[in-house]
This record gives sequence, C-alpha cells and structure tokens, in this order.
Amino acid sequence: MQLLQKFKRGSGSKSHAKYAYTVSRVRAMKSKLLPKETYPRLMNMSIDEIARFIGESGYTEDVDELALRFEGVDLIEHSLNRNLSVTFRKLLNISEGEVNFLIAEYLKEYDIWNIKTILRGKYCKASTKEIQEALVAGGSLTYTLLSGLATKESYEEVVSEFEGTEYYPILEKYDGTNLSDIENLLDKLYYAGLFALAGSSKSKDRKLFAKFIRAGIDIKNLMILFRLKKAGITDPDMIKLMIEGGLEIKFKDIQRMMSLSFGEFIEELNKYSYWEEISDIVSSDMQSLIHVETRLKKYRLKSASSFSHVYPLSIVPIMDYILTKQNEVNNLRIIVRGKEANLSDEIIREQLVI
Repeated sequence: MQLLQKFKRGSGSKSHAKYAYTVSRVRAMKSKLLPKETYPRLMNMSIDEIARFIGESGYTEDVDELALRFEGVDLIEHSLNRNLSVTFRKLLNISEGEVNFLIAEYLKEYDIWNIKTILRGKYCKASTKEIQEALVAGGSLTYTLLSGLATKESYEEVVSEFEGTEYYPILEKYDGTNLSDIENLLDKLYYAGLFALAGSSKSKDRKLFAKFIRAGIDIKNLMILFRLKKAGITDPDMIKLMIEGGLEIKFKDIQRMMSLSFGEFIEELNKYSYWEEISDIVSSDMQSLIHVETRLKKYRLKSASSFSHVYPLSIVPIMDYILTKQNEVNNLRIIVRGKEANLSDEIIREQLVI
C-alpha cells in the first residue's frame, strides 16, 4: 500500500520573484490570524459561543463543513484539525522547488505525531472514534488514510501498513510494550532527516532552515530537562529523551546537566540566551512549570518573528507563519478544553501563549 502522498518538488532553483510571491501570500495568511486581544474575549464566552465565533472568522469553511456531524467541543476540535490540514496543504500548493521541499519535510512532524497517536490509542485500547478525533493530517499522510489505520484491530496491522516506508525499520521493532522507545526513535528519525537536508547543500535557505530547527530543539530539550529536574530525576539513561543538534545547548552540555539537581540545573542556565526570558520566574522551590513552559514557547515565537524580519525573502517567514498558526490553534484548544473541564479562568490563562 502506497502511504506517502507525492508533493511537487522542484530542482531547488528559485528566483526572487517566486520567493516574493510565496512570502507575500504567507504574510497575507498571517495577517488573518486572530489578534492577541481576541483571547480575553473568548475567555468570556461559552463553548457554543466560541464555536459560533470561529465559524465567523478564519475557520468558516471548516465549521460549515462539519456542523452537520458535530457540535460543541467536538465541532471545534474537528474544525481546528481540518483547518490546520487545509492551511498546510495550501502552503505546499503556493510554493515550488526548494521551499516546497523544505516545507514538506518539516511537516512530517505531523506524520510522526499521527503514527504515535494511533499506536498509543491501540496500546490504551482507545476507541476508533477517540483515535480519529486526535489525528491532525498536517503532513503527507492524508486523513482518509490515517482514519483507516485507526480502524485496524491491532498494532501489528498498523505497523504492516508502513512496510516500504522510512518509518518501517523503527515500527517493526515495536512489540506492544516498548512504545516510549519507539516514539523517541521516530522523533530522532525526523530530526536526523531535517539535518541531513541542511547538510546536503550549500543552499542559504537550507542553512537558515537548519538554524530555525536547531533553535526549536533547544526549547524542546529545555522543557524536557525542566520536567526531569523538577521530578528529581538524575538518571543519565534519560539522555535518550533528548534530541541532538541544539543551537545553543550542545549535547555535551545536556549530558553534564543530566546528573544535576534542580537547583544546580537552574544555575547552569544563566549562560544561555533563554535565561533572560525565564530568570524572573525560576526558583528552586517553584511549584509548577506552567509559567516556564509558556515563557519558553513565547520566546520561540518572538525569535522566529525577529528572524523572519532579518531574512524577509527566505524560508524563514514561512516557518514563522507555521509556528504562529500552530500556536493559535493550541490557544483555542486550551481555552475550549479548559472550559469543558471547568478549569478556572486563571489556570486557563496561565497556559495561553499570547
């Protein structure tokens, strides 16, 4: 069974005119994202009111398409997922050559997410519906294909469908008990593929692309380290959770920090640029990491935006848009899920990245 949909990929040659077209389209798309002042308004709405609101904003087609099948939280969730898929498909449709190729490779993140979601669902004996509701077809694997995989009776059937793909050598090692190891290996495969692209050419875009990816790895690794240290875990074997290739925080630095206590770990952070963003809220006796993770995500968004202004005719503004769009959807999910769970406005607000 052929799993991977073919996207148009050029030879890598490009002109300023083609870049100007793609970037201008992306900037127009970004201008239509919800402004920051929207979120306080949404906090004062009920779930049904939020569904109506997004149905009158940038999610109109998605809500109209799904309104006859879903309502309330389900309608919002499915509309957000559909919108992400349509948005990223549009990015591929309006790009050519090198930029199209890099976007497609970056969006494989969603293929990895969906594979893990399906396997995790089978492991937890989740229903087909529950698995399908968690799928986000933002990569090369279509929703039709993914939802079909969710109907399989066993993880063995799911794995067999990937035979012949780049994921199969990892997936065939899954025995039904080592899911965490398989997930880590899939993540490492994803980043290894991205770095292989960056190292295979002297292209300016690929170098900028690599820098963007490496900055994201720093944030990812930092958040994992914070969770480990807060839990008092100093086991060096936990290094397997980390991704190599960070921009500032080298792998040898992570290896050294693995054995440190939470207080010692905090002292190590003041040598990195990320420290300035979180220094005022980090302490050895802090009760929660929510504020730290929110600040780090916000730092990532601000850095990407600044980076895109430095390189306006490059892959960077497109990557900046992808991050910003993902953050908008995440914020909407946080609000809706928080309201569904009857969380206080304060708790919901703490998790928003705005």
